[in-house]
Formats: sequence, C-alpha cells, structure tokens
Amino acid sequence: MADKKYTNRLINETSPYLQQHAHNPVDWYAWSDEALERSRKEDKPILLSIGYSACHWCHVMEQESFENENIAQLMNENFINIKVDREERPDLDAIYMQAVQILTGNGGWPLTVFLTPEQKPFYGGTYFPKDDRHGLPGFSRVLEAVASAYRDRRTEVENSAEQLLAHMNTITEPNEKEEILLSTNTLINAYVVLASSFDNVHGGFRSAPKFPESMILEFLLRYYSRTKDEEALKIVEHTLEKMARGGFYDQLGGGFHRYSVDTMWLVPHFEKMLYDNALLSRLYLHAYQVTGKQFYRSIVEETLEYVLREMTDKNGGFYATQDADSEGIEGKYYVWTVDEINQILGDDAKFIVTCYGVTKQGNFEGKNILNQVMTIETMASKFNIDQADLYIRLNKVRKKLLEKRLQRVPPHSDEKILTGWNGLMLASFAEAAFILNRPDYMDIAVANARF
Repeated sequence: MADKKYTNRLINETSPYLQQHAHNPVDWYAWSDEALERSRKEDKPILLSIGYSACHWCHVMEQESFENENIAQLMNENFINIKVDREERPDLDAIYMQAVQILTGNGGWPLTVFLTPEQKPFYGGTYFPKDDRHGLPGFSRVLEAVASAYRDRRTEVENSAEQLLAHMNTITEPNEKEEILLSTNTLINAYVVLASSFDNVHGGFRSAPKFPESMILEFLLRYYSRTKDEEALKIVEHTLEKMARGGFYDQLGGGFHRYSVDTMWLVPHFEKMLYDNALLSRLYLHAYQVTGKQFYRSIVEETLEYVLREMTDKNGGFYATQDADSEGIEGKYYVWTVDEINQILGDDAKFIVTCYGVTKQGNFEGKNILNQVMTIETMASKFNIDQADLYIRLNKVRKKLLEKRLQRVPPHSDEKILTGWNGLMLASFAEAAFILNRPDYMDIAVANARF
C-alpha cells in the first residue's frame, strides 16, 4: 500500500491476524519451510510470536514493540521472526504454550517463544512491555539478553532446550505400565473435587480471573440428571444465573465475553469467541431442558440471535472472534453513562437504570457495564408486574439501546471460518431447533452444514 512505510511477507497471508502485522517494520515470516531453513542457514534463533485477532494484549504488544523501529531492528538483526495465528495453527500453539507454561508457570497470548534453529524452545513468556514495568522486563532488554545468550553461551542454551524438551515429553508420552480403570467412582470423585472449589457467593470455580468452564458445568448437569443430587444442580444454576446477570454477558446484544477479570462476573475481558458462545448456548439450553426456566431459554435465544446478527457469513459460515477493543479502547463499544441512557430512553431511563445498576460514577473507568443487579423475580416484584410483562418491557428498552449502540464504531470481527468451531455452533442451533421448536434455527444449521 502506497501510504504504508513498511510492508512485509504477511501481506500475502489469508489470516486477518497475520495481515494486521503486515505493515510492521519487523521482517515477519509466517510459519514456513523458508523461515526454518533461513534460521538453520544463518544460525539465528527463531522468535516465535503467537496470537489471534481478538486478543487485546496482542494488539498492545504490537503497538508498543512490533511497530517500534528500534525494537524491530533488534528483532531483524538477531532473530528469524515468525508470526502465527493460534486459530490457524492450534498444533504449534499447543506445543509452545506447554513449553512456556513449564518455563514460567503461566500461559496466555500473545505467546512469545525463542527457539533454536531445530525449533526447540529455550526461553519464553507471554506479553512483554516495551520498557521495564510491573515487574516485567522490557522487550528490548529481553531481546538483547536472549541474543547474547545464544551467541556467547550456546552450550548452555542448547542444554536448556534439551532439558525442556525432555520435560515436555514426560508429560505428553503416556506411561504404558499405568492402567487407569474408569468407573462411577471416577465421576463421584470428580464431582467432590469440583464442589470443593465452587464459589458459593458468586458462582463459578476458584478466584479471579473466572472463565465460564462450560464443559465442567455440562458434566455437573449430567451428574445431577443421573444421580438427582440437588447440590450438583445448585452449583450449575447459581453459576449460570450469576454469569448471565453479570457484565460477562452482553445484556443488550446477547452473547458471552471471554472471561471475567473479577470474581463477580461484572467486568469482562470484552472479546467474544465463537466456541465460547456455542458451548454456553448449549449449556443454557440443557439447563432449560432440565428446569423448564424461561430465563435460560431467553439466554439461549439472545445468544443465538447475536451470532446470527454479528457472526454469520452470508453463505452460512460462522466467524471466529470479535475484538475486545473499538477505536483502540477496550470495552468502549459496550459501556454507558447515565446521561446517555436518559437521552435515549426518556421516561424509561429510570427503569433500566434501576434494573442494571447504572450510576453516575459508573462501575468501569467512569462508565457503566450493564449488569442485572436483581433477579427477574425481584424486578417483577419491584415494578409490580408479572414476569412475562417484565420481559416485554425489558426487551423494548434494550432494543432502543442496542439500536443506538449499533451506530457506534464496532469491534473488529475476525471473519476467519474454522470448521471445528462451526461444528460446535451448528450443534447448538440444531439442538435448539428441536428443543425450542424453532424451525428457523434448523434452517441455519442446515445452511451451515452445506457451507
């Protein structure tokens, strides 16, 4: 492009994430034989950076470091730089994520890994700031230290790589002598362990950050169905209600964000992933099957409507992700002030302010993430209307706010279409078509299958 100072090889890639880095001053390669051969030929270590389009901290590291000419020069002079989209290459992501978790005890994206020319990892981490900050070394300092170690202490680096590889192999290679017998006791033991880590106040498991743990909740729902253990159902229902009432769930547009940064499910990491919404919509659907509660059905239908509105290709495929950021600010698309709500809703503003805990001071950087501060039953009692009428009124005012929100600059969508994730969402639409008697959902599932 004529208006861009730099253009690298990633301009020819199909991944939206890789293309986002196509105008960095970094001499990026995609994972390829060409890059690996150059590493061997020039005897340079590989700097492998793995992320994905909707990853907030991936964007931050790009802006701070990969767009910085001085840092790019350090990278280009000392390393063969490879950028990978984890959604395109989950195999590479799994291998090198395990390596970094062993090295540091933590994982996440962006994933930053240094490899020998034989692709053996010897050092890594996740996000590195441009300069030393919050106990993290600045990226330029990391680059200089790793380059120096590879150049001057090669034997030490290669020994570290071999030790790490041996450790990884002990984890991934099964012990043929070990025989594991599965029985109902296995399920009981799993339930006991999970129940011990349940957050009785806010739902979910353990402390912040909290992920939705949809497969664990599915297990507990099935455990209840088999055993009729009411405590198992209580864990599921309490968690489902807290997740769906919090800011973790998009109260206007439907759909779930990636995870909650707090224990209360209030402040989410705002990106949205197709697979999360596929698994969670099925989970709420199954909860509706078990309990018959309209609340769960409404969450299913709102989530699937979101996928149709914002994550569906004209040919029937489902997109992969939506960013956390819009206009460079995380969450900007989703938050509100009292004045905005008053201006849009007029007489209905007090109703929505009361139901969703909106305040002048806000609950997120001076603005408000909408969250249901009362249960549906409490809302109906407070406004002296039955629950059916409450849903009608809620939907009316939420629609007004959503229409206004759709006029904002939206988060970027990664329109990559992944077969596995599409299969998960197809299953959700197909099951919902049957359970909720929604033939329109079956049409969507069929169109996706044909695609």
